[in-house]
Amino acid sequence: MRRREFITLLGGAAAAWPLAARAQQQAMPVIGFLNGGAREANASNLAEFHKGLGETGYVEGRNVTLEYQWVEGRYDALPVLTADLVRRRVAVIVTPGFPLAARAARDATSAIPIVFGIGEDPVKLGLVESLNRPGGNATGINFFSGELMTKRLGLLRELLPRATRVALLVNPADSVRTEYVLSEVQAAAQVLALRIDVRKASTIQEINAAFTAFGRDRADALLLGPDGFFNNRRVQVANLTARHAFPTMFASRNYVEVGGLMSYGTDLGVMFRQVGVYAGRILKGTKPAELPVLQSTKFELVINIQTARMLDLEIPPTLLARADEVIE
Repeated sequence: MRRREFITLLGGAAAAWPLAARAQQQAMPVIGFLNGGAREANASNLAEFHKGLGETGYVEGRNVTLEYQWVEGRYDALPVLTADLVRRRVAVIVTPGFPLAARAARDATSAIPIVFGIGEDPVKLGLVESLNRPGGNATGINFFSGELMTKRLGLLRELLPRATRVALLVNPADSVRTEYVLSEVQAAAQVLALRIDVRKASTIQEINAAFTAFGRDRADALLLGPDGFFNNRRVQVANLTARHAFPTMFASRNYVEVGGLMSYGTDLGVMFRQVGVYAGRILKGTKPAELPVLQSTKFELVINIQTARMLDLEIPPTLLARADEVIE
C-alpha cells in the first residue's frame, strides 16, 4: 500500500470515529429526571439514585443518558417540561420526591414508564390502581412524608405539652402535596386539641413574611410541610426558626443537620436509590405494572440538642430515648 493511500484510509477512519461515537450515544436509553428542588441541595440523594441505577448495571454516560430537569421551585414550568420529555420519547421518566411531577407525567403520557418517589398515597392520587398491581405505566415508592404529618404533630405536642397553637408552613405551588398535608394536619389537630395557623410561601420573600406573621401571632411551635423548594432554602428556614425562637418539626434530617430542632421521617437517600433500581429494571424490560409500589418501613427521629439548648428547651427523656440520632 502506497503512503498516500494509507493516509487517505486513516483519515477516513478517523472521520468515522465521531460518527460511530454519536451513533452509540444516540442508541443509549434516556431517562428524564424531574425534581422540584436544586441539584446542589440534592447532591447526596442524586448519588444514591446513581447507586440504584448501578445495581442494575447502568452507569450514566456509559450505557444510559440522563436528562435532568431541576425545577428549583418553579412548579408552573412542569407542563412544558413533561411535554418536552414525552416529545423526545425518553425511555423512563423518574420523579423522586416530587408528587406534582408524578401526576403531571401521568397526565402527559400513558405509554412512557414513570417511576415516582412520593410521600403520599399513590392510589388516592390516582397514580396507580393498587399498590401490589399498579396496573398502568407508573410505579415507585411511597415514603409516607405526608402521611407522617400526624406523627410529627404528636411529637411536637410531646415536646411542648402546654402548646395550644402550632404554625404550619406549606407551599401552595405544589397543590397536590399541600392539599394532602392540610387534610392530615387538620384532622390530627382536632384530636390533639391544637389550633393550626396556616401560612403559605412559594418564594424567598414569602418565607420571610410567613415567619414574621408567625412571630406576631405568637405560635408555640412550627410544623414545616415537606417540599422541594423549602429543602432548597433549608438554611434560610433553620436560621429563621432560630431568630424567632420557634421549636420546629421537619420532615427530613437535612434541616436538623443545618440547625433545625427536630425531624421525623424516612431516609430520602433510600427512596432515591430505589427509584434508580426501578428505573434500571424497567430499562431491562420489566413493565411498571409488574413492579409493586414499595412502602418505606424505617423512620428516624433526629434531634439537634444544641438547637434545643439555644431555644432553652429541655427535651423530655422519653423523647431522647426514642431518638435515632442526637446531634450534639
